[in-house]
Amino acid sequence: MKNNNPFGPKGWTPERIGSLDGKTYLITGATSGTGYEATRILLSKGAKVVMLNRNPQKSADTISALKTQLGDDVDVSFVQVDLGVQSSVRKAASEVLERVSRIDALMCNGAIAQVPQQVITEDGFESQLGVNHYGHFLLQGLLYPLIEQSQGRIVTVGSEGYKMGIKTIKFDDMNWDHDYTANTAYSQSKLAQIMSVYELQDRLKRAGKTGVKVYACHPGSSRTSLISTSGNGLSRFIFGLMMKTPLTQTAEKGAYPELMCALEPDLDEKGFYGPTGFNYFTGPVGQCELAPHAVDKTVSKKLWAVSEQATGFRWSY
Repeated sequence: MKNNNPFGPKGWTPERIGSLDGKTYLITGATSGTGYEATRILLSKGAKVVMLNRNPQKSADTISALKTQLGDDVDVSFVQVDLGVQSSVRKAASEVLERVSRIDALMCNGAIAQVPQQVITEDGFESQLGVNHYGHFLLQGLLYPLIEQSQGRIVTVGSEGYKMGIKTIKFDDMNWDHDYTANTAYSQSKLAQIMSVYELQDRLKRAGKTGVKVYACHPGSSRTSLISTSGNGLSRFIFGLMMKTPLTQTAEKGAYPELMCALEPDLDEKGFYGPTGFNYFTGPVGQCELAPHAVDKTVSKKLWAVSEQATGFRWSY
């Protein structure tokens, strides 16, 4: 655990953010939790934010709430996307490219977690893998040309849950048809997201592409609706107890790592960022230790190839 936080004893905070006038940020899963808080903070600094959400009514309510809090002149809108449906991701990406002229950061914040029973998406993927990894993998690839043109960033919000489960990708049964559990499937989805960050970094470097920076972070143990939305009864009960203890933090603080990765100049891409306190649950935001299995090149290269095949999309960089 790193104690020499370059951002001081309080770690990184939004106090470091200057004016974001003229900047455009895209955030998935922004109607609540860390996505909402990140949106609110970006808007408060003058940025334009396009939320990519599944539920139109919740999106409209969120926009109304943000304008009530920050003023009617904030530049916030939404594009509907279901990350668990590949055709929806393609449609959303097309709409984004029609509506915005630049992307300073794509913040891949949306997720589902601890799905009690195996659910298969219409594209044939285990739901957590389909939403958390494949949905974002395709979205990033489709928007990459504009991100590159904008000299922007890709930020993936992972989870310390990547350390659970079997600590690798189960290529012979990625849908967990034989021994599905909520924890192992969720862990694999988050590991896949994180592995893809460092694999993309290496691929861009080999291609001589230095304009786009790619980051991985985690929100710590934040008081959001993630578990209560998709988790099983036991998960909801345990997290409900944790929320009454100092082992959790506000959703606003949970948004700090992704904001840092989207905004902080000269941030080392090889880092993994989040709260640095006990078990990385809470504490000052800075660089966290990354487990070796998250950067296993043999696995990450195979995962990339499998992901391109599964999504029917070949990255061009």
